[in-house]
Amino acid sequence: MGENILKDIQKQLGLAKLDIKYQPVTSQNRIPLVQNGTVDIECGSTTNNLARQKDAAFAYTTYVEEVRIAVKANSGITGIKDLNGKTLVTTTGTTSVQTLRKNKRADGLTFKEVMGKDHADSFLMLETGRADAFIMDGSILAANISKSKAPNDYKIVGEVLSVEPIACMLRKDDNAFKKAVDDSIARQIKDGTLAKLYDKWFLQPIPPNNVKIGLPLSAATKAAWDAPNDKPMEDYKVE
Repeated sequence: MGENILKDIQKQLGLAKLDIKYQPVTSQNRIPLVQNGTVDIECGSTTNNLARQKDAAFAYTTYVEEVRIAVKANSGITGIKDLNGKTLVTTTGTTSVQTLRKNKRADGLTFKEVMGKDHADSFLMLETGRADAFIMDGSILAANISKSKAPNDYKIVGEVLSVEPIACMLRKDDNAFKKAVDDSIARQIKDGTLAKLYDKWFLQPIPPNNVKIGLPLSAATKAAWDAPNDKPMEDYKVE
């Protein structure tokens, strides 16, 4: 999708060639790198929320994420109520455990929080028993489970902790660039490009190991595609 955005911008500008430089980012450094101009557009798994809008701009929502709980299948954990006294892992620079603490179902629960340096490290803590549950975006949990040595040993359980709009992050106060990005996303939604990409990466086997994530498109994401917008997380409600 990100490459399609840049192709559309290249076409709009009438350029014969547009040089693209890929910059690896982490949950910790993605916002600073956009702020200081190292990165022009970050298309990852970044949640659009009011706090981050103070530092960066966000394009139209391309995916609406649900924060969930991943556990070992034999753990006996089925939801928030079973997390009391447990060790929970999430990834540095993300907000998942803070989201759990704000959930009314977590009132009165006590748990230990540990941090993985990235999502793979967080899943490794669950895998090796250093954590009882991994709290993170459902798509990230599903992807890590699908790539694990024994996918059937894990499951995603319990309530949806939060609903979070995922969007490409841009530098603030560049309205022309944001419009170009938004226009490309709207085009990809309208002509079915985004739906085809979703099917390819979330529903079909992924080479070379033919891993299948198997995560159907949610009703919330369909709604965001039907009415493209850049609403922050705070505009979404979870019961």
